[in-house]
Amino acid sequence: MVKILGGLVAAIVIAVGGFFGFEFYVQHRVVNEIDGVFEQIRTSGGKASHGKVSFDLLNRTVTIADIATQTAAQPSVSVKIASINASGVSQPDTARFSADNIEVRDVEVGAAMGPQPGPSVTYKAPRITVKEFSGPASLQQQPPSSSAAELYRFAIEQFAGIGAASISVPSIAGTMNFGAALQDGKFTYSGLEVRGIKDGKIATTKVDGFTFTAMTLEKGKTQKIAGDLTNLTMLDFDAMTIAATFDPQRANDDRYYRAYRQFSVGSYVLTPGQGMRMRIEGLTFDDVGLRPSRIKLPALLAVMPPAGATPTPAQMQDLIEKVADFYEGIRIGNAEARGISVETPDSPIKLAAMRFNLENGKIRELAFEGLDTSTPKGPVKVGRFALKSLDIAGLMRMGALYSNPAQRPSPDQALGFFLLLEGAEVKGLIAPYRNSNKPITIDAINLGWGQFVGPIPSKARLTAKLTTPIDPTNPAAKPILAAGIDTVAIDLDLGAAWTEASRAFALEPVSLELGGLLKASARVSLANVPREAFSPNLAQATAMAAQIDAGTLEFVLRDMGAIDVAVAQYAGTQNLSREAARQAIVDNIKASSEQTGAANPDTAAVVAALTRFVETPGQTLIIKLTPLGKVPALQLMQLLKTDPLVALAQFRIEASTGL
Repeated sequence: MVKILGGLVAAIVIAVGGFFGFEFYVQHRVVNEIDGVFEQIRTSGGKASHGKVSFDLLNRTVTIADIATQTAAQPSVSVKIASINASGVSQPDTARFSADNIEVRDVEVGAAMGPQPGPSVTYKAPRITVKEFSGPASLQQQPPSSSAAELYRFAIEQFAGIGAASISVPSIAGTMNFGAALQDGKFTYSGLEVRGIKDGKIATTKVDGFTFTAMTLEKGKTQKIAGDLTNLTMLDFDAMTIAATFDPQRANDDRYYRAYRQFSVGSYVLTPGQGMRMRIEGLTFDDVGLRPSRIKLPALLAVMPPAGATPTPAQMQDLIEKVADFYEGIRIGNAEARGISVETPDSPIKLAAMRFNLENGKIRELAFEGLDTSTPKGPVKVGRFALKSLDIAGLMRMGALYSNPAQRPSPDQALGFFLLLEGAEVKGLIAPYRNSNKPITIDAINLGWGQFVGPIPSKARLTAKLTTPIDPTNPAAKPILAAGIDTVAIDLDLGAAWTEASRAFALEPVSLELGGLLKASARVSLANVPREAFSPNLAQATAMAAQIDAGTLEFVLRDMGAIDVAVAQYAGTQNLSREAARQAIVDNIKASSEQTGAANPDTAAVVAALTRFVETPGQTLIIKLTPLGKVPALQLMQLLKTDPLVALAQFRIEASTGL
C-alpha cells in the first residue's frame, strides 16, 4: 500500500510540475502545459481529463479540479482527484519544479487484479499533504511496452526524480474483492506519514494503525475474518535497490543491496473465524537486502499464470524454479516475531518468540522459543526448538520434483533432502508420557549431519539428555519398577564419521547412561569402506559393502545399580535370598562358558571378568575385540546370526574389570 501511495503521489506532483513551462506565471501557458501533460497520457493509450484550472500569481498558487485518469495497460489503474492545490511554487531551473506545500483532496484509486469482473482493490483518501516538494518540470514518456515489469521500472524511475520533506495522509479507506477466496473486504489506514524522500530513498515511513475485515467461503460456510495492526515503521527504504532487480544490465550483479534497514510492526491481531484468534506483540525485520542476479523480477512476472488459469506441470516447475531463485536473492539479517498467542476451540497456544535469518536461499537458524500449550493428556512446554541451515530454495526445488505425478523423482533425488537441512535442536521440552501421570522431560536433544558423499551424509552426531517415566505396561520394565525406580534419566551421545583418506568408518562416541542403573560406551570401527558404499543406488551400495572389513570393537559397561536390580528380580522369581541369587547367576555364567572355552581360549578371561562384574557392585566391565586377520563385515554379521562362537573365534578377546 505504501508503495502504491508513493507512486500515486509521485504521479500527482509530477503532473503539477508539468503545469509550469519556462514562464509558469503566465496563466494561459499554465493551462497549455496542463493540457499538454494530459494529452501525453491520452497519446499513450490512457484516459485523462481535468476540470477548472486557476492560477494566483501573487501567492504563487495553482489549483486544478476534477482530475480523472486511467492507464492503458491491463489490468488497469484509475485515479480520481477532486482537487490539487500547490502553493509557493517556483522553478529553480528549466528542468525542475518545486512547491512549498501541495494539498490533494478526495483521492480515489481503483486497481484491477486481472480481467474484469474479477479481483480488484480501491483506495480513498480525503486528504494528502506534501511538504517541500521538488520534482521534474514535465512528465516523462511512458515506455512503449505495457508489461508489468516495464511499468514498475518506469514508476520507480519517476519516484527517484522527486524529493519531499514529508507526505502525510491522515486516513485511507479501501475495499477489496478477490472472488470466492475473499469478499466484501474493507480496510483502513490511519496516520500515514512519510519523511525524507530523496533520490529514490525514504528515510522514515510510519503508519499508526491498519484494520481490515472480509468474508471468506470455506467448506460451504461463510466466515468473517478481521485484522488489526498498529505502529508500522519502515526505516531507510531504497527504491533503487528494487529498480536494480528490473534492470537487464544488472542481471549478473551478484552483490546484495540493502532495500530496508528495518521494518517493524507493533501489535498484530488476526481473527480468522472458526473460534480462532491470533495475536503477535511485535514483528521486526532488520537489514533486508536484494541480489539482482537472483531476484530477476521480470522473469518471475513473465511465468506467473493468469488469474484462474491452471499451469501445466512444466509451467509449475518453471514457476517454482523462478520463485526459488527469488528466495536466493533475498537477505534478511534478522527477523523476529514476539509474543505470539493463538486461541483455538481446543486449547490456547503461546510462543514467546520466533527468529530466523535468511541469505542465499538458506535460513541459518529457524528458532521457536517458549512454546506453551496443552493436549487432552496434559500440558506441553518447549523451551526452544530450532532447525539449522534450512535450505528454503532447495526445498522448493525438491517440491517441484513431485509436482508432476507422471514423473516421480529418483531415489538419489529423494535422498537430497539431507542436503537441505544440517540439524535440529530441542531444549526444555516437557510433555505427557503415554497414559502415565508423569511427564517426559527433555533437557536437550541435538542432531546434526554433514560431510556429504553425493546426497548421503557420512558424518552425524546425536546427543540427548532426558528423564522419562517407566512404562508400567511394559513387561521388561517390571524389575526396575519392583526396585522402586519409576523414572529413569537418559544421557545419550552417538556419533559416526567416515574418513575418505583412510577409508575408515567409526561409530564414536557411542555412550548411554541410564541414571541410577548403568553407563555404557562403545567404539565400533570398520575398515576398507569405499566411497561407493554411500551410493543411493542400493545394488551398488550392497556390492561395495562386500569390501568392508570389521575393525576393532570395544565395549565398556559401568554398573550403577543395574546388577542389584537384576539380582533382586532373579531372587524373587527363584525364591532365593539375594546372596544366593547372585551366586546362582555367577554359577550359570561359569557353566555356560565350559561349552565355549574350547572354541576360543580367550573365553576364560571373559568369564572371569563377568563373574567379578556380577559379584562386586559398582564394577566397570571392559571388553575389546581385535580381528585376528581380515574379517569381512557382511560375513561376520551372518555368522553372528547362525554361529556366534565361530564369529567370535575370529577375534582376540580381552576382558577386564575395574572400579
